[in-house]
Amino acid sequence: MNFLSVALIALVVGLAVLFTMVRYDLGPKGRLAKSGQWFLATALGTGILSLAVKLMIILTVTNFPGTVIEPFIEQPDVEPVVSEYDPLLGIPASKRFLWQSLDSQPIAANQVARSSSPYVWQTLPDQVPAPENNPMTSEKVVLGKRLFFDKNLSWDRTLSCSSCHDVLGGSGDDGLPTSRGINNQLGGRNAPTVWNAAFQSVLFWDGRAASLEEQAKGPLINPIEMGMPSWEEVVQRILDDPAYVPLFADAFGADTAIDIERIAEAIASYERTLITPDAPYDRFVRGDLDALSAQQLRGMASFQTLGCVNCHFGPNFSGASLFDSRAPLRIFPIYPTPFEQQYELTRDTGAAMAGSGRGSWRVPSLRNVALTGPWLHNGSVSELKEVVRIMSSVQLGHTGRYLVWSDDHKVMTKLDRPALSDGEIEDIVAFLQSLSSDMLLERIKLAKGSTDQAIVAH
Repeated sequence: MNFLSVALIALVVGLAVLFTMVRYDLGPKGRLAKSGQWFLATALGTGILSLAVKLMIILTVTNFPGTVIEPFIEQPDVEPVVSEYDPLLGIPASKRFLWQSLDSQPIAANQVARSSSPYVWQTLPDQVPAPENNPMTSEKVVLGKRLFFDKNLSWDRTLSCSSCHDVLGGSGDDGLPTSRGINNQLGGRNAPTVWNAAFQSVLFWDGRAASLEEQAKGPLINPIEMGMPSWEEVVQRILDDPAYVPLFADAFGADTAIDIERIAEAIASYERTLITPDAPYDRFVRGDLDALSAQQLRGMASFQTLGCVNCHFGPNFSGASLFDSRAPLRIFPIYPTPFEQQYELTRDTGAAMAGSGRGSWRVPSLRNVALTGPWLHNGSVSELKEVVRIMSSVQLGHTGRYLVWSDDHKVMTKLDRPALSDGEIEDIVAFLQSLSSDMLLERIKLAKGSTDQAIVAH
């Protein structure tokens, strides 16, 4: 506006100078009558006014393009990305985008999430739906709990399900980078928490089990984990314990044979009771606006706007959930970064096809994530803020500037995605801590207190 004021004054002064020159210089020298002088002054003045108008138009277009130009530009008819997912890669089969860094060389395929609908935050239900062929009963839960804690179901009788999934005084995992099985063997992957696993649509890091029942059978005969040579041997261990006979009769009927299917159904029934709908986040979404701190609210907003919700969405914060399982597996890592070598992110590629060079993994739930470190499929990261930094870089591309090409719609977009600041990361970590169950925090606190007392007593 200051520039326009100066320009207007200059225009008035210029016209005054012009008319003065015509009146006292050009007119007398040309021996023009008064009418001729007015004609000359008007002609010259019109030229000045025309130039001023052109300058005004240029300035307006330059400073207000969105208001002046864009309404007259025909917009391309671009459909939002639809949910037609490749179940292995976790990206739309018919909507593939080319991402190219403007600052470096890496190129990768990925989905660009675009939606006109606002993201809706949801709370976790207080019960899990059971499959029709394995309805929940209290008798099954009692039996399943005993089986879950029974070390006799491992070959050397040293491990139970609870050995890697501590639910009494822990967060449903073992707190180790990778789990330790029989004969002190180390597995290759981090033990996922069993809390809220009942809400997941596929189980194991590579998503190879489609139900809790199927998952429960796997570790029993895994040679590194519980090491039983066969499911028949597992059944025999059950038959050798007379205490199980009435428990199976109550759960399935006196005439039902004890087999691996009944064993898995009982364990799964117990696991469907291991849910935590009592986090501060849940209280906030239910209406307690004081449940989250200002920092957690900032982190919650960043979690949405940065795109974390593209994979970790819904009540269980996972794309591999019963609430919406269209894309249970996703590529990881997407973007090549130094983190890939530092944390050996592609040494194990999960469900990806051989030679793909990228991993394919089930989207883990973020419920109680602040309690379940170390993190990632190989347990290689010991700080949650480092996990946030890694995921923002290798999954969301917050490493620089990118060109995004949609082959379907012939549209090119330039994205600026700078790395997250320490403050932004701390905000997101604070929000993730709001997903921790109050009940679990209390259990962990009590367990730690008991351990400390035992150490002092010793």
